Amino acid sequence: MKKEVNKTHHYFVEGPIEPQFIADSIAKHSTKKTIGAHDIFLGQVRADVIDGKTVSHIDYTAYINMANKIISEIREDMFAQFELTCLHIHHSLGKVEAGKISLFVFVSSPHRKAAFLACAEIVERLKKDIPIWGKEFFEEGNSVWKQTT
Repeated sequence: MKKEVNKTHHYFVEGPIEPQFIADSIAKHSTKKTIGAHDIFLGQVRADVIDGKTVSHIDYTAYINMANKIISEIREDMFAQFELTCLHIHHSLGKVEAGKISLFVFVSSPHRKAAFLACAEIVERLKKDIPIWGKEFFEEGNSVWKQTT
């Protein structure tokens, strides 16, 4: 089933991705009768301890135009590669406190295997290809640019 993916999408949200937004997204899909599986990835800010200092929050920034273009290409690739019904990607910009969600990937498909494989590939490609940077701020007040892992 080929879905139209060449429409304008809003991939970025200011601040954390709220649990109610995630719940509402799931609820909107509960009436779609062609979906047999959903896979969801939630990226959460950790309170890592680095050199004895605890991360309090991350401040995310991005090269928006390029990021939107690459995310759209990833979406198109996923719809071409897998039998998907829906695909949503949302990433935070700005301040996100430790314990809050900064990435929400939601994939729906008639069958679970396509949903699992697409979601995993999307997350890997986002981490590798998207010009998004995070500056980790510590409880002590200083900061450092986050190393991607």
